[in-house]
Amino acid sequence: MASDGFPVPNSTLPFWRTDLHEFDSHRTTPELPAESDIVIIGAGFSGSSLAHHIYEDNPSPPSVTILEAREACSGATGRNGGHMKPDVYFNVPKYIKKYGIKAAVEVAAFEASQVFDIKALVEKENIDCNFVLSRACDVVLDAGMAKESHDAFLKLRESGVADLKDVYHAYGKEAEQLSGVKGALSCFTFTAGHLWPYKLVLHLLKGAINKGANLQTHTPVTHIFESPCRTAGGWSPRSAAASKPRNNGYTAKIAPQFKDHIVPVRGICSRIVPDETRKAPFLPYSYSLRHGPSMYDYLIPRTDGSIIVGGARVKFWTDPSHWYNVTDDSKLIEPAKSHFDGLMQRTFFGWEDSGAKTDKVWTGIMGYSSDFMPHVGEVPGKPGQMVLAGFSGHGMPLIFRSAKGVVNMLLHGTRFEETGVPLVFQATQERLDSSKNEILQGGHGKVNTAKL
Repeated sequence: MASDGFPVPNSTLPFWRTDLHEFDSHRTTPELPAESDIVIIGAGFSGSSLAHHIYEDNPSPPSVTILEAREACSGATGRNGGHMKPDVYFNVPKYIKKYGIKAAVEVAAFEASQVFDIKALVEKENIDCNFVLSRACDVVLDAGMAKESHDAFLKLRESGVADLKDVYHAYGKEAEQLSGVKGALSCFTFTAGHLWPYKLVLHLLKGAINKGANLQTHTPVTHIFESPCRTAGGWSPRSAAASKPRNNGYTAKIAPQFKDHIVPVRGICSRIVPDETRKAPFLPYSYSLRHGPSMYDYLIPRTDGSIIVGGARVKFWTDPSHWYNVTDDSKLIEPAKSHFDGLMQRTFFGWEDSGAKTDKVWTGIMGYSSDFMPHVGEVPGKPGQMVLAGFSGHGMPLIFRSAKGVVNMLLHGTRFEETGVPLVFQATQERLDSSKNEILQGGHGKVNTAKL
């Protein structure tokens, strides 16, 4: 299913957007500013993090305009699973082969640190976003994948190249006992977090607005000029052209050089609620349930007793017409929409009589990178333009510090190598010149490209 590349109206309603903030649909000024030092496209986690870092400890900040096509945090961040789960072991062996030991370890450490960055931010600013620091449990249910991940972990541990002190691994019968998941063959636990992403983003946006940022929701960007411009057709009341930071799965529509490099990918998510008349069993972790390569579900147990569950890939991933290069989040993914019914009962011990049922199902559009590394920093060949995009559905443990690196480049002229952002994230012409597409070429599970 192709699309015109822009956000659509009448999107499905995610649970996270059922308690709206006063700035959800907000125009700081009736008209767009005549000029702005920095224009941020997108008011999700990336855009709000950029704005936060621009104003953080900055007595003389530049003027900032934030443009959002729909409501604030109505894109991928407002539709994800709320799972701040770093990858501290799973992809490390693959990254070692692809990028080398130093780069692989750098990425893993970068991800792990941001769980604590967000914890510190929430505590410092007293953010009401239901942040919980807990343990994540990766459960492998496929025999071949369980053996492969077990062997890879043992080799990684024996090599001593990665920091695995926070990772516990159980294999065989112990995996089922530790995880509470029926049929678990292998599992890994490590520190992670979960939160209400919409509330985090709106807190950051409100802070930036209070310090001078101009937020313009319902203002889709249709074009980016090669140089700063305020001509007729550049700024108009509800449609804007912009330069400088940009993000999201819609990047390639306004930045054609990222076509086939940042691809919109549609996902599906849900909220499940137990029967209020029955006491639901305790869930000690947040989870990833790996049914096979690329085939997974993920879930977080919320403090209100509900469970957010996403993924359902076993139902649709082999047919890319449901998800690849799709920007329409107004429709559910038909083969997957009933996947969440009875999921808790068939997956977890003790949940058979919980009465858990699906409360809400929605879709969202992610920006997938063709090499599964985000594009961060200066846009090659485009002076004054920056990119923060392509997080491949894994942005929660990557975006906040990546945004800080971009802001340091913008405001202080910091070289990318000095930002602390992993070097493999850097946007380069070499990456844009590559024709390899790991999304479709087996890098994230087998797909039937004949169905595109």
